[in-house]
Amino acid sequence: MIPAMPAAAPAAARRSSRSPRASQQGRTAAGAARRASFAALRFGRVVTTGAVAALLLIAGVWASWSSAPYVMLTKGRERGTVEVTHCAGETCTGPYTPVTPGSKARDRVEVDAVAVHKGGRYDVVVKPGTDRVLRSGPAGVLYAWAPLGGALLLASVVVAGGGGAGRGALGGGAAPLYH
Repeated sequence: MIPAMPAAAPAAARRSSRSPRASQQGRTAAGAARRASFAALRFGRVVTTGAVAALLLIAGVWASWSSAPYVMLTKGRERGTVEVTHCAGETCTGPYTPVTPGSKARDRVEVDAVAVHKGGRYDVVVKPGTDRVLRSGPAGVLYAWAPLGGALLLASVVVAGGGGAGRGALGGGAAPLYH
Protein backbone atom coordinates (compact mmCIF):
# COMPACT_ATOMS: atom_id res chain seq x y z
CA MET A 1 0.00 0.00 0.00
CA ILE A 2 1.23 3.44 -0.85
CA PRO A 3 1.50 5.69 2.19
CA ALA A 4 -0.28 8.60 0.47
CA MET A 5 -3.30 6.47 -0.41
CA PRO A 6 -6.22 6.39 2.11
CA ALA A 7 -7.16 3.10 3.78
CA ALA A 8 -10.63 3.06 2.22
CA ALA A 9 -9.32 2.79 -1.30
CA PRO A 10 -9.04 -1.01 -1.39
CA ALA A 11 -12.68 -1.37 -0.30
CA ALA A 12 -13.78 1.09 -2.98
CA ALA A 13 -11.73 -0.76 -5.51
CA ARG A 14 -13.37 -4.04 -4.48
CA ARG A 15 -16.85 -2.51 -4.80
CA SER A 16 -16.18 -1.21 -8.25
CA SER A 17 -14.89 -4.62 -9.29
CA ARG A 18 -18.33 -6.18 -8.68
CA SER A 19 -20.35 -6.88 -11.74
CA PRO A 20 -23.30 -4.56 -12.47
CA ARG A 21 -25.55 -7.61 -12.43
CA ALA A 22 -24.70 -8.40 -8.78
CA SER A 23 -25.57 -4.88 -7.63
CA GLN A 24 -28.80 -4.96 -9.63
CA GLN A 25 -29.81 -8.23 -7.95
CA GLY A 26 -29.27 -6.60 -4.56
CA ARG A 27 -31.52 -3.71 -5.54
CA THR A 28 -34.19 -6.07 -6.87
CA ALA A 29 -34.28 -8.04 -3.62
CA ALA A 30 -34.63 -4.85 -1.58
CA GLY A 31 -37.38 -3.63 -3.91
CA ALA A 32 -39.26 -6.91 -3.63
CA ALA A 33 -39.12 -6.75 0.16
CA ARG A 34 -40.35 -3.17 0.07
CA ARG A 35 -43.23 -4.08 -2.27
CA ALA A 36 -44.18 -7.04 -0.08
CA SER A 37 -44.27 -4.92 3.07
CA PHE A 38 -46.33 -2.26 1.26
CA ALA A 39 -48.79 -4.93 0.08
CA ALA A 40 -49.06 -6.33 3.62
CA LEU A 41 -49.76 -2.88 5.06
CA ARG A 42 -52.34 -2.14 2.39
CA PHE A 43 -54.03 -5.50 2.99
CA GLY A 44 -54.09 -4.82 6.74
CA ARG A 45 -55.60 -1.38 6.17
CA VAL A 46 -58.31 -2.76 3.87
CA VAL A 47 -59.16 -5.58 6.32
CA THR A 48 -59.31 -3.18 9.28
CA THR A 49 -61.43 -0.68 7.36
CA GLY A 50 -63.78 -3.45 6.23
CA ALA A 51 -64.13 -4.77 9.78
CA VAL A 52 -64.96 -1.32 11.17
CA ALA A 53 -67.48 -0.67 8.37
CA ALA A 54 -69.11 -4.07 8.95
CA LEU A 55 -69.31 -3.38 12.68
CA LEU A 56 -71.00 -0.02 12.01
CA LEU A 57 -73.54 -1.63 9.68
CA ILE A 58 -74.30 -4.39 12.17
CA ALA A 59 -74.83 -1.78 14.88
CA GLY A 60 -77.16 0.16 12.55
CA VAL A 61 -79.27 -2.91 11.84
CA TRP A 62 -79.31 -3.81 15.53
CA ALA A 63 -80.55 -0.33 16.50
CA SER A 64 -83.18 -0.31 13.76
CA TRP A 65 -84.44 -3.79 14.50
CA SER A 66 -85.94 -2.77 17.85
CA SER A 67 -88.85 -1.15 16.00
CA ALA A 68 -88.61 -2.13 12.31
CA PRO A 69 -90.32 -5.56 12.47
CA TYR A 70 -93.36 -4.11 14.24
CA VAL A 71 -93.74 -1.33 11.70
CA MET A 72 -93.05 -3.39 8.58
CA LEU A 73 -94.79 -6.65 9.52
CA THR A 74 -98.13 -5.39 10.86
CA LYS A 75 -100.25 -8.46 10.05
CA GLY A 76 -101.58 -9.97 13.30
CA ARG A 77 -100.53 -7.00 15.42
CA GLU A 78 -102.66 -4.45 17.26
CA ARG A 79 -103.19 -1.53 14.91
CA GLY A 80 -105.09 1.68 15.42
CA THR A 81 -104.82 5.45 15.59
CA VAL A 82 -103.54 7.81 18.22
CA GLU A 83 -104.55 11.44 18.65
CA VAL A 84 -101.61 13.27 20.18
CA THR A 85 -102.78 15.48 23.05
CA HIS A 86 -99.60 16.16 25.03
CA CYS A 87 -95.89 16.33 24.19
CA ALA A 88 -93.07 16.59 26.71
CA GLY A 89 -89.41 15.94 25.98
CA GLU A 90 -88.89 13.01 23.66
CA THR A 91 -92.36 11.45 23.95
CA CYS A 92 -95.91 12.42 23.16
CA THR A 93 -99.06 10.86 24.60
CA GLY A 94 -102.68 10.50 23.64
CA PRO A 95 -105.63 8.11 23.51
CA TYR A 96 -105.42 5.00 21.31
CA THR A 97 -108.38 3.95 19.18
CA PRO A 98 -108.16 0.37 17.83
CA VAL A 99 -108.77 -0.53 14.20
CA THR A 100 -108.07 -4.28 14.22
CA PRO A 101 -110.30 -6.84 15.94
CA GLY A 102 -109.00 -7.96 19.33
CA SER A 103 -107.17 -4.70 19.98
CA LYS A 104 -108.33 -2.81 23.05
CA ALA A 105 -108.76 0.94 23.44
CA ARG A 106 -106.31 2.70 25.73
CA ASP A 107 -106.65 6.07 27.41
CA ARG A 108 -102.96 6.87 27.18
CA VAL A 109 -100.17 5.53 24.95
CA GLU A 110 -96.68 6.90 24.26
CA VAL A 111 -95.16 7.63 20.87
CA ASP A 112 -91.79 9.18 19.95
CA ALA A 113 -92.06 12.96 19.63
CA VAL A 114 -89.86 12.99 16.52
CA ALA A 115 -92.47 11.14 14.51
CA VAL A 116 -95.58 13.18 15.49
CA HIS A 117 -96.93 16.64 16.34
CA LYS A 118 -99.41 17.73 19.02
CA GLY A 119 -102.97 17.70 17.72
CA GLY A 120 -102.24 15.21 14.93
CA ARG A 121 -103.92 11.85 14.34
CA TYR A 122 -101.60 9.02 13.25
CA ASP A 123 -101.84 5.36 12.26
CA VAL A 124 -99.85 3.30 14.73
CA VAL A 125 -98.90 -0.24 15.74
CA VAL A 126 -98.79 -1.25 19.42
CA LYS A 127 -95.47 -2.67 20.54
CA PRO A 128 -96.40 -6.04 22.13
CA GLY A 129 -96.64 -6.09 25.91
CA THR A 130 -96.39 -2.30 26.31
CA ASP A 131 -98.41 0.89 26.08
CA ARG A 132 -95.91 2.20 23.53
CA VAL A 133 -96.96 2.69 19.92
CA LEU A 134 -94.92 3.11 16.74
CA ARG A 135 -95.94 5.01 13.63
CA SER A 136 -96.92 2.75 10.78
CA GLY A 137 -96.87 3.36 7.04
CA PRO A 138 -94.05 4.92 5.04
CA ALA A 139 -93.19 7.50 7.72
CA GLY A 140 -92.89 4.79 10.36
CA VAL A 141 -90.70 2.60 8.16
CA LEU A 142 -88.35 5.50 7.41
CA TYR A 143 -88.16 6.44 11.07
CA ALA A 144 -87.51 2.83 12.09
CA TRP A 145 -84.62 2.45 9.63
CA ALA A 146 -83.04 5.86 10.35
CA PRO A 147 -80.23 4.35 12.50
CA LEU A 148 -79.22 2.11 9.60
CA GLY A 149 -79.13 5.12 7.28
CA GLY A 150 -76.81 6.91 9.68
CA ALA A 151 -74.61 3.82 9.94
CA LEU A 152 -74.39 3.66 6.14
CA LEU A 153 -73.26 7.26 5.96
CA LEU A 154 -70.65 6.78 8.69
CA ALA A 155 -69.40 3.52 7.16
CA SER A 156 -68.97 5.25 3.80
CA VAL A 157 -66.73 7.87 5.40
CA VAL A 158 -64.69 5.13 7.09
CA VAL A 159 -64.30 3.22 3.83
CA ALA A 160 -63.41 6.38 1.90
CA GLY A 161 -60.77 7.41 4.41
CA GLY A 162 -59.25 4.04 5.22
CA GLY A 163 -59.84 1.92 2.17
CA GLY A 164 -58.68 4.38 -0.46
CA ALA A 165 -61.91 4.06 -2.48
CA GLY A 166 -62.91 7.70 -2.13
CA ARG A 167 -65.53 8.46 -4.76
CA GLY A 168 -67.15 5.03 -4.78
CA ALA A 169 -67.50 4.91 -1.01
CA LEU A 170 -68.89 8.43 -0.72
CA GLY A 171 -71.32 7.71 -3.55
CA GLY A 172 -72.48 4.57 -1.75
CA GLY A 173 -72.95 6.51 1.45
CA ALA A 174 -74.93 9.24 -0.28
CA ALA A 175 -77.22 6.71 -2.02
CA PRO A 176 -79.83 6.71 0.80
CA LEU A 177 -80.12 10.49 0.44
CA TYR A 178 -81.18 10.23 -3.21
CA HIS A 179 -83.83 7.56 -2.77
